[in-house]
Amino acid sequence: MAEPRAQTRPHDGRRGDAGRPRFLLPSLMFTALTVSVVSTLGAPMVPTVAREQHVSLSAAQWMLTATLLAGAVAGPVLGRLGDGPHRRGAIQGALTSVLAGSVLAAAAPGFAWLLVGRVLQGVGMGLLPLAISVAREHLPAERMRSGIASLSVTTSVGAGIGYPLTGVIAQHLDYRAGFWFAALLSGLALVVVKWAVPAGSKIPRRPLDVAGATLLCSGLALILLALSQGMAWGPASGATLGCLGAGAAVLALWITQALRTPSPLVDIRLVRNRAVLAANATALLTGIGMFGVLSLINLYTQVPAGAGYGFQLSLTATGLVLLPISFGSLTANRAASALVSRFGPYKVLPVGSLVVTADLLMLALWRDHVAVLVLGTFLLGAGVGAAYAVMPLLIVRHVPPSETASATSFNQVLRTVGGSVGSAAVSAVMLAHTPAGGDVPESSAYTTALLITAGASFLGFLTAVVLPPRRRGAPEPVDAVVSRGPAPRSREAGAASGIVRRGPGS
Repeated sequence: MAEPRAQTRPHDGRRGDAGRPRFLLPSLMFTALTVSVVSTLGAPMVPTVAREQHVSLSAAQWMLTATLLAGAVAGPVLGRLGDGPHRRGAIQGALTSVLAGSVLAAAAPGFAWLLVGRVLQGVGMGLLPLAISVAREHLPAERMRSGIASLSVTTSVGAGIGYPLTGVIAQHLDYRAGFWFAALLSGLALVVVKWAVPAGSKIPRRPLDVAGATLLCSGLALILLALSQGMAWGPASGATLGCLGAGAAVLALWITQALRTPSPLVDIRLVRNRAVLAANATALLTGIGMFGVLSLINLYTQVPAGAGYGFQLSLTATGLVLLPISFGSLTANRAASALVSRFGPYKVLPVGSLVVTADLLMLALWRDHVAVLVLGTFLLGAGVGAAYAVMPLLIVRHVPPSETASATSFNQVLRTVGGSVGSAAVSAVMLAHTPAGGDVPESSAYTTALLITAGASFLGFLTAVVLPPRRRGAPEPVDAVVSRGPAPRSREAGAASGIVRRGPGS
């Protein structure tokens, strides 16, 4: 028997108010965009912070590393806490951490306190899966698919907004103004969540897998630390190799533990479902291309005069060059919704990775005009937006409602890991193509880096084509599958083995 629509079931008084359904999706999107914008604040500010705090550029780079690590650690934990009756409380707690971190970073008397503030801000990076979980349970069926897709692209839309905003702040104001602005945004998001997001959830409370959380967070932290700091430490240094080896060992222990515990932090048996695996692998590989090209365009546009290439643009102008990623993501979100209705999510997922691959190849071969870079960022947003819009639909389609936030948070973590790999690859190529005693890499460095990231995106395309399960018969409407959810609990054994009930179009 199909599961009743959760969104039509009223919440009882014991679980508090039911929020304001009419404003739920706009409120969730504002919250997700807030976190995305806040997470991008650090990148263009690194040189300014290094100068004003009297630290080296490599030390100032920890502004990004600290936020990344915090997001990787907080994501899975928030995902599990959000799969239960205290979902709104988990969202409010994460936003409170972002608000406190923004205030601390803005008023920090020294660089150490600024890093603590950035760590607290990074906790908010785990909020997107919670927003998707709320949307799955409370949005009407006819709005659920487009709502989840819109929430998923806020990562790239927020990046497109955050870069020019940060450029203006960094160029014309004190860097602390950027963090005060982040505090204002997160404060508004807290009010919006309290006002519009339902207080309760029909999903029963489940114990937090503390051992699994410790292992997963520790393993991810070690891997991301090695990726983000490997160039500063040296790719073959003991610190880099030690972090990579230790991280891999801890993650192997986590997988073993997750397969044996009755209530794991992330259900590995569901993750190995072919559709979920396709979404996760594509997230990792597409993330390499997205964050790699953002880093490269940010660097290329600001190359100083005399290098023989580049445009020597200001921070504000560089931000405007990156702004079209938001328009590309929004355009792709609408197009993806129409394509999914006609062809199904399995055929749309590889299209996003293929667009990113073509975009990177174009920039590798032809980037002599600013207009080309603007087109490149638009196509990047379109490709990433299409892929990111489909990923949560595939996950929601193949996991039980009680696992929505946990499964989507793991997908978000893989996007973050992919971004770290892309940034690390770009840093390695830039270093290898910088003449001894020089500060500016050769133009060939950008060509090499773009081709490498294009290769990763193409692997994402192949993964999205090969991994999803083969379908028989006519496609089943995605809205029906999403609103119904996977198989009832009586068939958990099938779901646990990676096989969930599928309609004709699965």
